[in-house]
Amino acid sequence: MIKRSRSLPRVGEHFPDEHGQADVHHGGDRLRPGGAAGKHAGMSITTVGLDADDTLWHNETIFRLTHDRFVELLADHGDRDTIEARLAATEKRNLRLYGYGVKGFTLSMIETAMELTGGAAPPEVVREILAAGREMLSHPVEPLPGVDDALAALVERYRLVLITKGDLMDQERKLAASGLGDLFAAVEIVSEKHAHTYDRVFARHGTGAAEAVMVGNSMRSDVLPALEAGAWAVHIPYAVTWAHELADAPDNHPRYGSLSSISELSHWIAEVADA
Repeated sequence: MIKRSRSLPRVGEHFPDEHGQADVHHGGDRLRPGGAAGKHAGMSITTVGLDADDTLWHNETIFRLTHDRFVELLADHGDRDTIEARLAATEKRNLRLYGYGVKGFTLSMIETAMELTGGAAPPEVVREILAAGREMLSHPVEPLPGVDDALAALVERYRLVLITKGDLMDQERKLAASGLGDLFAAVEIVSEKHAHTYDRVFARHGTGAAEAVMVGNSMRSDVLPALEAGAWAVHIPYAVTWAHELADAPDNHPRYGSLSSISELSHWIAEVADA
């Protein structure tokens, strides 16, 4: 069993790069080739990147509950399909301004409520939306089944890097509350996940993308851009996935794998390394 700890490494902040990407990272020196993590007979794997939300702990189900609550609040101003479509359009439009996370979602709900009511959303509706956002930001963190044991096995052989999108303060809160923080050599909280994101992160905290595996529940954010960067990528689906994160699986890609549970991950990586 992993010892729970609420401590986190010191934060380092970085200005946007040439792609407009801003990130926050924790971590020490880069892992050099030939280190203990790279002594495999076959393909060398030194670094494992892991998504956070819906890969290590529950997240989308919390959003869905709040989403349903919002639809009920606005039921007098449209049917479910109309309300959901307007909210989805508002969220997508606001991503470049607010980014990912609860705060941006809350602002998008308020904006949608104003649109649906012709700018006359009742004060009690706005109060309910704000209350829902606060509840999401203080919701208990519940690691997914098998996460503790899977990470305990992985950290014995590989450098673990948390790579997540979302609000900085909320993601740090969830990592601290999860008790998993001490297992990660580095933490990267990024505004978006592109191929150049993984190229930079795995160069900074590992031995490059070619010797790294990215693991997550999002085909769009965790799998496809990691493969484009030259890394291995493993998709572990969650029970529900935000439509924004859906994409077709690259089934014929030689560096792609799909698992039903994170408990299978250590064995999968070992097979790749020994191939």
